Amino acid sequence: MLKVLRKPFLTGLALALFLPAGLSNVAAAEPISALDVEVELDERYADSFDIGAAVEPYMFEGKDADVLKRHFNSIVAENVMKPINIQPEEGKFTFEEADKIVKFAKENDMELRFHTLIWHSQVPEWFFLDEEGNKMVDETDPKQREKNKKLLLKRLETHVKTIVKRYKNDVSSWDVVNEVIDEYAPNDKGLRESPWYQITGTDYIKVAFETANRFAAKDAKLYINDYNTEVEPKRTHLYNLVKELVEEGVPIDGVGHQAHIQIGWPSLQEIEDSINLFAGLGLDNQITELDVSLYGWPPRPAYPTYDEIPESEFERQAVRYDQLFELYEELGDKISSVTFWGVADNHTWLNDRAEQYNDGVGVDAPFVFDNKYNAKPAYWAIID
Repeated sequence: MLKVLRKPFLTGLALALFLPAGLSNVAAAEPISALDVEVELDERYADSFDIGAAVEPYMFEGKDADVLKRHFNSIVAENVMKPINIQPEEGKFTFEEADKIVKFAKENDMELRFHTLIWHSQVPEWFFLDEEGNKMVDETDPKQREKNKKLLLKRLETHVKTIVKRYKNDVSSWDVVNEVIDEYAPNDKGLRESPWYQITGTDYIKVAFETANRFAAKDAKLYINDYNTEVEPKRTHLYNLVKELVEEGVPIDGVGHQAHIQIGWPSLQEIEDSINLFAGLGLDNQITELDVSLYGWPPRPAYPTYDEIPESEFERQAVRYDQLFELYEELGDKISSVTFWGVADNHTWLNDRAEQYNDGVGVDAPFVFDNKYNAKPAYWAIID
């Protein structure tokens, strides 16, 4: 793997060091479009890992599409491939929006990640109703509970089989199950007590992976995806589960680390330890939903508007991004993909979170391109 000498990121006037030749220090304050910068993100990291972005189908026109084509060689659906979008009613699969993402990836020679086959959220209720329309989780009769379990696993198998067969030749990485660990769960293994778990135990995880493996392309990779994989006790709970499943022969190829992180959290050491921990099981690692929030937790106070965010905040963020990508690059033989959970600051779920905790008023700015698709200090930092 080619190693590029990284420069320490400097702030203020020294930002000009990262600008194209011929621009003065004064130009450091001038906005430079993501379409005009000389270095493409995916080319910069071509010898280490793919660079991806989460998308909605409406992004395939205008500047979003132009930035995607220029800087990214991988995409993933932000929402339209989740269970409730693809099979809102039993047996009625709606592929129109998902197909648009597949088509864009094909036309632009991009890798395609699938997110997500099975999740406890954004999943239609019908999955968990018995044949009489009753909630399976409320059933107390042992025989009926076993019957419900078989029915739910059959529904899961049908859902996974139908989707994987359709996109077998299009998807290179599958998020098979998402967020199955909950460090606050009442059980001692940290297993999320979703309806999936309450009705089937961990069998739903096994069946999901086994079914996906049966119908996916031979070179496709299957991932278990989660957030806060860097910190305890969640990291250990996830490790113990994955280790147990791998030892049982469940076909897991890698771990997806969502990486919804902050400027000051988690530590670089925790991130490194987590990547190495799962690599020690012989598994691949992917950074699947990267964004770097300006705020701690909870995200308050938040800046009311984007224009009120001071440049010093973007410079702090740039330092964090520089450190982060230096670490990713050092671990490049253990990481196959790094995906941002968006394209530019004008579209991020973190705005909703900022509003939620600040009386409906607040914005975040988690990416390396700003809300007008200009390169931020973080961009100059990570491309050196």
